[in-house]
Amino acid sequence: MQLDLDLCGKVYPRLMADNALSIGEVAARSGVTRKALRLYEARGIVPTPRRTRAGYRVYDADVLGVLHFVTQSRRLGLTLKEIGHIIDLRSAKRGPCVHVRALLEQKLADLDSLRREVKKILNSWDASGAWRGFVCQHIEGGELSWKRSRSARPARPARKSSWKAIPSGLGRRATSSL
Repeated sequence: MQLDLDLCGKVYPRLMADNALSIGEVAARSGVTRKALRLYEARGIVPTPRRTRAGYRVYDADVLGVLHFVTQSRRLGLTLKEIGHIIDLRSAKRGPCVHVRALLEQKLADLDSLRREVKKILNSWDASGAWRGFVCQHIEGGELSWKRSRSARPARPARKSSWKAIPSGLGRRATSSL
């Protein structure tokens, strides 16, 4: 049994097993931030850790393998939703590799399409063009086919705010004197 001191200086038995890791240890070993780790936990990508009596998260060492997979998957362009689905497949004891291959083949096709579109824009580049776009005529002038891909997600429309502005008396006086 190991002894450890808490913040108040009282001695208590350390409840974590040898293969148990605190959130700080997991973050340091995996290179994933604590915030990202909590996000992955909330999304169900990382198993919910045990808690100590004080409420601290205690992770099994296996979480490091999952985080390595998540990090590599993010580098390959997979979304958290896709990663979560793959981990769910793995948890169901089915091999997710066939699914992962299909996702990566789709990513590759999308990237090839994007590369072709960028090359097309660069090949048609005319720096002395008379027409000027709002920002850049070369980007605005073409129809990008890759935006219809499954991996390129459209932006979600912003939700309307429920906040209602109430004009102040000072604001009305200031505008009425103009």
